[in-house]
Amino acid sequence: MARLARHLLERCHHLILGIHSLDAEIKELVSQAVPSLLKIPGCGTPNAAKILGETAGIGRFRTKSACARHNGTAPLPVRSGNRERHRLARTGNRPLNAAPHRIAITQAHYHPDARAHLQRRKEGGNSTTGAIRALRRRLSDVVHRALLNCCGGGRQSSLGPSARGRTKPVPSTIAAIAAMIRPPRARR
Repeated sequence: MARLARHLLERCHHLILGIHSLDAEIKELVSQAVPSLLKIPGCGTPNAAKILGETAGIGRFRTKSACARHNGTAPLPVRSGNRERHRLARTGNRPLNAAPHRIAITQAHYHPDARAHLQRRKEGGNSTTGAIRALRRRLSDVVHRALLNCCGGGRQSSLGPSARGRTKPVPSTIAAIAAMIRPPRARR
């Protein structure tokens, strides 16, 4: 029994060392690929890697609104009687939506500008959930701008009409980060 416990402890130790080495590699790749994304308060290496990997080239979005729609932070209007409000969009890339949410929650606790924004929204009649939703939408615009500054947003236009809407090839660092953070697909 003791031998089995020692073996399991050694295996856990090796796995922890592997996690730390992958974390250091991801941190290095992300800091090279998107340094301006890491400057956003509350956006650490895991969030930046998730955003970078799931976005797969910011140039494929024509506007910041299209990017917000992709990451699920674009509000959907809901009309009931004389009252007009907005609700959470259930569409879009849900794993990508988690990154702006984590950034928003972190900023809501520690960042003075975000706290002031939330307070203004609450005073304007929003609930706490609605105020955080508005902050996430605002953060989506900030992330879009940061990705445009780092990765550029140019589109390929010299390939003719068949390439319309396609983006530049994904740089190898972005592809490497995407491969690291996406879980392998289950075989059926």
